[in-house]
Amino acid sequence: MHLDIAQPQLLEDYLKTKNWLKENEQILILEKPGEGNMNYTVRVRTHDRTFIVKQSRAYVEKYPQIAAPVNRAITEGRFYEQIQPFASLNELMPQLIGMDEETNILVLEDLGTASDYTFLYQPNQTLSLAEVEALAHYIAMLHRLTRKETIDESFANREMRALNHEHIFQYPLMLENGFDLDTVSPGLQMISMAYKVDEALKQKIKELGLVYLADGRCLLHGDFYPGSWLKTLNGVKVIDPEFCFYGPAEFDLGVMTAHLMMAKQSEEVIRKVYQAYGDIKNPQLVDQFTGIEIMRRLIGLAQLPLTLSLLDKEELLETAYELIMKS
Repeated sequence: MHLDIAQPQLLEDYLKTKNWLKENEQILILEKPGEGNMNYTVRVRTHDRTFIVKQSRAYVEKYPQIAAPVNRAITEGRFYEQIQPFASLNELMPQLIGMDEETNILVLEDLGTASDYTFLYQPNQTLSLAEVEALAHYIAMLHRLTRKETIDESFANREMRALNHEHIFQYPLMLENGFDLDTVSPGLQMISMAYKVDEALKQKIKELGLVYLADGRCLLHGDFYPGSWLKTLNGVKVIDPEFCFYGPAEFDLGVMTAHLMMAKQSEEVIRKVYQAYGDIKNPQLVDQFTGIEIMRRLIGLAQLPLTLSLLDKEELLETAYELIMKS
């Protein structure tokens, strides 16, 4: 089964064979629910309801030249299964309707009219303290409720972690990576060179990359940034946990903090994150992952729809350097 928005009848037949559509239920229309990066996703409308169908393929949907683990949707489905006993997590995520390991297809609850939170990168956009609290509480509960005393190999997600590791910890500081940063912000390429030739920085990032790759005892979302947060009529929701793995809790918190900083959120907002999250075992590691995420988003391939000036980016990179190099 190859998911294709232009072939509703093919999808309807497939869904009926899986009993995810009733025998007399028909697809009225297929829609694109949003700008996805990793997977091919459609919204299905019938007379009675809407739901989401997602398929992962052997490449990144937005960047087909980048290979990616084909079974990542199944990892996402297992994440939803793993959190099923916990109402505090379930209420902030779509419900899993079905999962097909053979075709790497997920069927999920449609969260309705929604937009992701990438609008925060635009000027004068703010996250409310209630939204901040909900998001920080989500990762706090995820890390604590799923904690295990032994390593959970079923959530190692090594191929996805290897892909992420390359783009977070290696690609941004490569001297020649084929990406001219001046096409993003004229002058950024020259600014980036100071970091690309800094051997002490590269060594520190290499060490932190090994921390990221090491197995841990907390289940992480793995990509906890505004593109994975949805603003819905029923409040903030969390989606796309395909990068999930058991690892250091500080990674999710660092990624969240980095994006709030790049979105120019207030110090009050960031303080609220830490208050709502609660006990942090290694604050220094949070800071270091924060710095790495800022650096990789500003001088790596995974660019954001930022409206920052070159001076803003230069100052953020300096802050990121200081955070990473904390001893």
